[in-house]
Amino acid sequence: MNETLVTLVGNAATGVEFRETATGGMARFRFAVTPRRWDREKQLWTDGHTSFFTVWAWRTLALNLSGSVSVGEPLVVHGRLKVREEEREGQRRTFVDIEAVAVGHDLTRGTAAFRRVLRGEPGLTAPVGSVERAGASAEPEGGAGADGPGGSGGPDRSGSRRSTGRQKAVQELASVP
Repeated sequence: MNETLVTLVGNAATGVEFRETATGGMARFRFAVTPRRWDREKQLWTDGHTSFFTVWAWRTLALNLSGSVSVGEPLVVHGRLKVREEEREGQRRTFVDIEAVAVGHDLTRGTAAFRRVLRGEPGLTAPVGSVERAGASAEPEGGAGADGPGGSGGPDRSGSRRSTGRQKAVQELASVP
């Protein structure tokens, strides 16, 4: 099957809407892409016409998006281009969707701190206030906290893994009203 894969650079135009489905999580948000060009006559950058896309994500990507992306944040979206036409109120309309394969913050416009989500710790990227998804244990079995002995989160001399700041982040997310 031929698929059209695209990579877009722009901004999140809406918040991420997350829903649980029978096959896993589903998320969507609107994405704005505005091209810029150098105007030689005026000697300044000018914005072109803004295009809007609906970005769809499934399963783990959907859950991680819901806890990581806010309105206005610069993003890079990579995924399958889907164009559909519908008739609404007697008018034919065209919609352009992106079924996301990968989404990340655009590091040319800021910095980000990556936190790996371990299986069984879905609360780390749960939307703020979602206590149901943040129910994962914040402390590993018998482990020390982030400021425990050694503190860096790497394996200690006995070969077992110490906890990192991830567990603290889960607690913080779960405690926000």
